[in-house]
Formats: sequence, structure tokens, C-alpha cells
Amino acid sequence: MPRQASTHACGIVITKEPVVSYVPLYVRDGAISTQYIMTTLEELGLLKMDFLGLRTLTVIQDTIDLVKQNQGIDVKFDEKMNDPKVYKLWQNGESVGIFQFESQGMTNFMKELKPDCLEDIIAGVSLYRPGPMDQIPRYIANKKDPEHAVYTHPALKPILEVTYGCMVYQEQVMQIVRDLAGYSLGRADLVRRAMGKKKLDVMAKEREIFIHGQTDENGNIVVPGCIRNGIDEQSANKIFDEMAEFAKYAFNKSHAAAYAVVSYRTAYLKAYYPTEFMAAMLNSFLGNLDKVPGYIEECKRLSIQILKPDINKSYTRFTVDKNQIRFGLGSIKNVGTAAVDEIVEERTKHGEFKDFSDFCERIKETTVNKKCIESLIKAGAFDELGQTRKTLMLSYENIIDTISNDKKGFDGQVSMFDLGGETQNEEIKYNYIIEPEYDEKEKLSMEKEMLGIYISGHPLEKLRTQIEAKTTINSLKLREISEPSEIEEDEKITEYQDGQNVIYAGIVTSVKKKYTKNNTIMAFVTIEDLYGATEFIVFDSCYRQCSDILVNDNIVEVEGRLSIREDEEPKIVARTIKEFAEIKKKAFELNVTNLNEETKEKLKGAIYFFNGERSNMQMQIRNGEKLDKAGGIYMTPEILKQFQELVGEENAQIVTI
Repeated sequence: MPRQASTHACGIVITKEPVVSYVPLYVRDGAISTQYIMTTLEELGLLKMDFLGLRTLTVIQDTIDLVKQNQGIDVKFDEKMNDPKVYKLWQNGESVGIFQFESQGMTNFMKELKPDCLEDIIAGVSLYRPGPMDQIPRYIANKKDPEHAVYTHPALKPILEVTYGCMVYQEQVMQIVRDLAGYSLGRADLVRRAMGKKKLDVMAKEREIFIHGQTDENGNIVVPGCIRNGIDEQSANKIFDEMAEFAKYAFNKSHAAAYAVVSYRTAYLKAYYPTEFMAAMLNSFLGNLDKVPGYIEECKRLSIQILKPDINKSYTRFTVDKNQIRFGLGSIKNVGTAAVDEIVEERTKHGEFKDFSDFCERIKETTVNKKCIESLIKAGAFDELGQTRKTLMLSYENIIDTISNDKKGFDGQVSMFDLGGETQNEEIKYNYIIEPEYDEKEKLSMEKEMLGIYISGHPLEKLRTQIEAKTTINSLKLREISEPSEIEEDEKITEYQDGQNVIYAGIVTSVKKKYTKNNTIMAFVTIEDLYGATEFIVFDSCYRQCSDILVNDNIVEVEGRLSIREDEEPKIVARTIKEFAEIKKKAFELNVTNLNEETKEKLKGAIYFFNGERSNMQMQIRNGEKLDKAGGIYMTPEILKQFQELVGEENAQIVTI
């Protein structure tokens, strides 16, 4: 017997009479559940349905609402689902935010597939899983050239033509046994189940029936079989083998089609309303900021500017401001819902805040306290009111205290507006401590502290290209490994394997050192890159070699071993840690100063031959004192040698620029 009870995430049992009339029930955490597992319920003939509550459905509805709010447009989805602009996102690999297609592997698959219809999206959902993945190269090749599709028997063509000769769906297996062997719909479903659950005894029996058919005790034909239907035994056996192998991993087309429709709708919204769509995506992860940096990166790629919080413009959540997305006040640390509601209500009733002291006068101190105001300052919410963050940080407590004392002088009135007029009897003077703004590093640090992410910039932005060139993994890809799919039955597929060597780079933000039972050092080091933070395990030998550089704000490069364990977050065990060294750019330099015309003509031909889209290095040409950039060139050691043979080794060199 099971040692503990578990509950299916989305399974609902539907019965004609009260469920307790059919199976025993129990209550757990206020929810009523059956005491039988799902397979037992199926064997009893009860209907079990899965109702999936997807975050993506909320994203879709939120996008529709934002489009209506900002553009006055009622979004109507294209029922034909054949819009080329939508499929172009998949074809170009722009799949961030598209349901079921965000992983790097799936993105690469769809770029190669070049989908142009919903059938391709349905097939993509079904093929990109452990078993059917073997069919992907064949599917892509046959889509590009349908004439190359090979069918074991012509009778398969009407069934498999839609998937270019590949078995992709469970429904195709059912259709094959029905059309080729004459199975009933019910019996075809039993074959599908037997194959999927690898019931060898049932499959052996069904193979015989599939090929030779079945008769009852009176000799009446129950199932004609392939041979009676004109299909030779060798072909029938081969077809059954293909079905048996495929059905182990086959996916329902009905499931895949439902997912594909949701995928298409997310792609449609991204194609036509990218700003509203990305705002809705960001809002869907407000409780999990780990994912937000990745979507902010996508906003940058789409030229959608992310605006910092603004006390006069922001609401609780991310909002759309023309073609920009503005951060919500509710995302700021120490700023609760009640505080945001108070700010928005006051702003709506009496207009925007004119300056910082105006804000402090009009807001209830009991709802928006000093800690909240400090957090708003650090997050940049007052940047547009005329004072620097540093000025406000040095002045805010004195200003709040002055206003508080002044209010007490008006017989305990809470707000100046309670006096019946907006003008004051006497102008209150505040002594601001005027200071120039913090430097960029300090401002970014404050944003990170208050918002959990960087908005107006990133300390690593200048090194982005270099980091991407040197590393093999980042925090975004690590999260992709560990994140559960929205679809419970999906199996994770990743390009990374347990024990794989990886290279990571970022800023050291935390070092926690401890001693093991053997009195050796073990450190947990948090390193943040452009997409988030990752914790590394650093054992004694590695730590002793690099402890001097494991200092907060240092930019380091880590080479380590990836550890992927079931039910655990993926980790990287560091082998070496060193300071990040910028890559020196190199160029191919040709000195043509003393070359004769014949050699120059040959040189032009060589340059033309090795120039073009494949170029991997800048080329520059020196003629006397003059040095000109001359586009790019594809360069390898072998090609360098050819140039040196043509013009002389001293006239063809790789140089650092």
C-alpha cells in the first residue's frame, strides 16, 4: 500500500450520482479526494477529466484588457490561425513568452522547421519530447520536400501525409489499425493503451489480430486484419513494429491541438500588441522575480523601454505608457498594497504631486511610513520631482518630522485637505540638504536592493558581448532546467547534462563560508549575471586558490561541473574561479605598402573569396602611414598561411586592436 496520500494536480472525477456512491472519499486540507488512484478509477469505468489552470490564460486575458484600456481595441483572434506575421516569430526564433515554445531547444527546432500553419505547431508540441524527438530530423526534411516522404504501404499515406510520413499522434495509431485492419473505434483505443503502457502480452495478441484478423466461435469475422484487406504480411509486421515503438511515447493530438491554440494566441498577441503582451508577462511573475530579468531582456530586444517607478505615473502592477512599460509601485520592497492604494487614491482625487514635500503633506503617515518613503526614494519613484535621490535620502526624515509636527498643531487634523481648502495660512519652509546625485553604481545598487532587479542599467552591460562569447551557461538557462512545466505531463528536455563542464561569469554578491566536519572550508558563493543570480558550491582546494578575489562587486569567471538531481535545484560545483578578463579584439592586417600591382590584383581576388557573411574578424589594410578598416573576413590559421604565402609573412598578420 502507498505510504502516503497524494493528490492529482488537476484531475476531476465526474459521476451521475454523488461520487461517494461509487468510491470511498477522504478530506485533506479542505479538499475532497477519492481514496482510489486514477488507474483504479478508470478500471471502474468512472470518467476522470483534467482541468488545467494555466498562468498563460491569465496572461492572455490581461493582454486583452490592456489593449482595450490603452488602444480601445477589442482583440479578436484569427479563427483560421494562418497569419504569416505570427508564424514569423517562430521562424525567427523569437519565442520568448510563447506558451510551450520558450526553451532554447524548442526555439531552435522551430527555427529549423519554419512552421507556416497550425498543423506544424501541433506537431511541434507533440514531437519535442524524449521519444518522438528521433522523428524531428525526418519531419523537417520531409516538410521541406514532401516528395521524399516514404510510406511502408500506400494505405498509410492518407493517415500520415499531414505529418509528412511520420507517426506523431496516438490518434494516428488508432486510425491505422482501423483503416488497415478493420478495428472498431473501441478496440483501436485498447491497442493504443496497451502500446502506451507496454503490455507485452496484449500487444503480442493484438499483433496476430492486426495481421490475420479475428473471428468468433461461429466463424464470423470480427476483425478483418491487414491480409484480408490486401496488405502483405511483411508490411503489416513492419507497420505494427513502427506503431509499437512509437506508441511508447506518443502524444494525443487533441491535447497538442489545445496547447497549440494557446501557443498561437500568445504568439498573435506578441506579434500585434508586444508592449501590452510583455507587460502582462511581467505581471504574471510579480511573485517570482527570478524570471523578470529574462523578460526585461526581451523587452530591450523589442525596443520596449522599461521605465522605473514614478510616484505620479505608476500603479500597483506593470502598466503600459504609450509604447513603454512602467514599473509598478507594488514591486518595491517595503511598499505594501495599502500604501499604493493610498498614493493612487490621493493622486486621483487631488492631482499629481508637485514635489516631495507636497507628497509628504498629502499622504497619511500611518499608511505610508518612513520606511516605505525611503524605499520609494531608492527605487527612483521621486526622480521626476526635481530633487536628486541623495538629497531626498539626506532630507526625508527631517521633512516628514516637520510636517508631522505641523499637522499636530492643527488640533490633530490628519490632512491639510481636511481644513476645507488647499491653501495654507503660512508657507512651510523645508531645509533640503542639497547634494548632487549618487554615481551610477550606487543608483543601480539601490534599484537592485528595492526592486530585486536592475532597471536603468546593469553593471555588466558593457561586458555583455564578451561574457556571451566566453560563457556556456547563464542563470536564465539554469532556471530553464529546474522550472516545472505548466503542463504536468510534460517531460523536461534540456541541452545540459549532469556532470557537464560549464563556464559562467558575473558579479560576486555574497560569500558564505563554513567549516566541514573534516575542518575544511566549504563556501557558498552567489554570483549574479545579466539575468539573475546563481549559487555556487566552492570546496576547500578551489576556495584557497581564489579566496582573495571572492569579494563583493568583483566580476569573476567560473569553470565548474553542473549538478542536476531530481527534485533539487541545479547547482554548479566550482573548479576554478578567476577574475574576468576582457577578450582582446583581434584583426587581420594586410600591409600593401610595397606590393606590386600584380600581387595586389591577386590579393583582391583572395579578399573577395574569403569575405562575406561568414566573416569572423575585422580586416584592416595598411598603405604607408594610412590604416583603413576594410570590412570583415573569414579567417583561420590555414587561410592566414595562404595570405602570407601570397604577400609575405611580415605583410599578413593577426594584430590586437
